[in-house]
Parts: sequence; C-alpha cells; structure tokens
Amino acid sequence: MKTTAHLDRQSQLLLAVNGLIVLAGALSGTFLNVYLWKSKQDYAMIGWFTIAQQVAVGLTFWIGGKWVKQYNKMNALRAGVVLSGVFYLLVLWGGADIVHWIWPLGLLLGLAIGLFWLAFNVVYFEVTDRENRDLFNGWVGLLGSVTGIVGPWVSGLLITWLRGDKGYRLVFTISLVIYALCVVLSFFLKKRKNGGAYHWREPITQLQSKGSPWRLMTPGLIAQGVREGVFAFLIGLLVFVATKQEAKLGQFTLITSAISLLTYWLAGKWYKPRFRNPGMLAGALLLWIVILPLLWKTGYGALLIFGIGTSVFMPLYILPMTSSGFDLMGTNPETVEKRVELVVLRELSLMVGRLLGTFIFIIVLSISQAPLIITILMLALGAAPIAGWMFVRKLLKAEKSA
Repeated sequence: MKTTAHLDRQSQLLLAVNGLIVLAGALSGTFLNVYLWKSKQDYAMIGWFTIAQQVAVGLTFWIGGKWVKQYNKMNALRAGVVLSGVFYLLVLWGGADIVHWIWPLGLLLGLAIGLFWLAFNVVYFEVTDRENRDLFNGWVGLLGSVTGIVGPWVSGLLITWLRGDKGYRLVFTISLVIYALCVVLSFFLKKRKNGGAYHWREPITQLQSKGSPWRLMTPGLIAQGVREGVFAFLIGLLVFVATKQEAKLGQFTLITSAISLLTYWLAGKWYKPRFRNPGMLAGALLLWIVILPLLWKTGYGALLIFGIGTSVFMPLYILPMTSSGFDLMGTNPETVEKRVELVVLRELSLMVGRLLGTFIFIIVLSISQAPLIITILMLALGAAPIAGWMFVRKLLKAEKSA
C-alpha cells in the first residue's frame, strides 16, 4: 500500500506526528497504571485516575474548541504535547508518592490529551475526505500497532533489566525526548485556516434537532466509550496481576500489536464504505465472544486469547464507527463550517460513555474483586459495541445506498 498514491504530504506528516505520540504513550502509558498499582494495589484508585483524565478531556474539548476554531489550532496541538511532557516530568519527580496526587495528575494528563486530540481530529478532518478516510484510519491503526509492538516490549525489557524505579524512570525519560521531537515535527505542518464564530451550544442543538444524524451517532459513541473506558486500562493491569512480570506485559502487547498491524493494514486496504454495516456488526459480536474464555480462567493464556481476538476483530468495528462519524461532518457546507463543534460533540459522547463504564467498574469492584466478578463485568461492558451498532446501523445503511 503506497501512501503517496492517496495521501498527500500533510496527511503523511500528520500520521508521523500521530505515530510519535502513540509511541511515547506505548513506551510509558502501558506501564503507568502498573507503576501506580505497584505503589498501591487498588483498582478503585486506577479507576479514579481514569475518571480524572476523562473529565479533563471532555472539558478541554468543549472549552478549547473556541481556541481551535477561531485561533491557531496547531498551537493547541503543540500545547497538548508539551503538557504530556510536563506530566511525565512530575511523575519522575514524584516517584511512588504520585499515588497521593491521582486527581491533579489525572486532570493534567487529560488536559494534555484533550488539547492534542482536539486539534489532531480537526486537522485530520481537513486533510482527508470520504474516499481516503478509511485508508488514513487504517494507517493510524497500522502505526499504532507498530509502536505497540516496539514500545511496550522495549519498556518491559528495560524495566526488567534495570529493576525497580530505575527502569521506569528511564522509560519515562525516553518518552519526554519523543514528545520534544514531536513538537519539532509539528512545525512542518501548515497553519490551518481559522473558522468563524464558535457555537458553544452546538452539541446540544444537534441533539435537540429532529432528523439530525447525531441523535443516532451520539448514543453509538457513548456505547463505544463504555467498553474502551475500562478495557483501555484494565487488560494490561490484569496481565501484570496474573504474571507479576513487566516483561510478560510487554510480550502480551508485542503479540497483540503485531496481529493488529496485519489486521489494520488489511482493513485500510480493503475496507470500503459499503462494507461498514455488516463489518461493524460482525466486529461487535466477535469482540464480545472473545471475552468468553475468561469465564474459565483469567490467567495469561486466556488473556492472550482475548487479546489476539480483540486485535483481529477490532478494525471491523472501530473503522466504520470512526469514519462514519467524521463523514457526518462533511455532508454539507454548514456541517463543514461547524466541524470543530462536531468534533467536540463526538468527544463529549465518548467521554460520557467512558465515565459511565468506569463508574460501573468502580462500584462493582468496591463490592467484590473476585476474578469471576471481573470477568462478568467485562462481559457486560464488552456488549456495549453491539448496542453501538444498533444505534448507528441506519446511518451505515444510508451510506451504502448513497
């Protein structure tokens, strides 16, 4: 697959920036929750750290939308990268004591994530169109898989070899260097045109308007968020709890990301808009089925089967959901003009789902942390993508007939 045939120079640069950010996250983010867990074995603490991030992400998207639309969105992107670096500087400085600063650190990381991805999503919309959006998303997944192979595996080895805090501190420092490189590369992206006035109430207006496609897309995105809000941090933590080895977590991520590399490459090459509806349904069902082996055992082998299955089937589900949402922003000149507000609506929808899933996680595990209870909870939350497909299937059918 040749990116030059379908993706222009700016698209490729944006992919490079994305790849560096994901690499830094793969190096440090994979083991951040493990680092917290080793300081204090508390699932609820990890959940509250995640909630703090998501609250900050949602507020940053909504409030920062005015900056991104009316001023320099590239500066918002760079600010997100810089604040990510500041977060890891504070982690290096605080060491094991950061477990006492879960909320402020979570809010800072959420602010950094929100600024970067708000600007990234708007620029992504501007440099792609309906014809090459699946291709671009396929490359995003491909790069994510490559960095997912290299990053956690290298981090796991370094942490294992150096032992204790030395390994973690080296990994966090390497991420700082990558964030700095990402800032430099971002200056080669062209400054984008500013938009008109920012409409603060546009997300509410869309949901109140009869016939708005966002009345279907929004609950679909909420359902997506319910699953990913918990699974994003729980799976890696379960692997570490089951094995007590950072190297095993690195190995797990290496294997699953290597498989994702292939599946995202194939999806980016062959997935067309007309396949989105049946493909998304198949993906949602299969993502739920691969959780079933954990009912028998939550050891490394069962988790690996789950991880491999998720890597194989996730592109079927996530590419239609992502591409269709951004296609709605380009249906007519009015929605193009309001692309920033619609990106905000999209992220707020995901935030609501992630918060809902994480709150359920904290409530259930405050009652019992038995492995079977965790698996049943995963089955319940893992069914959310099926509900997501049910909400957006009419939009996907309309795309096929268009």
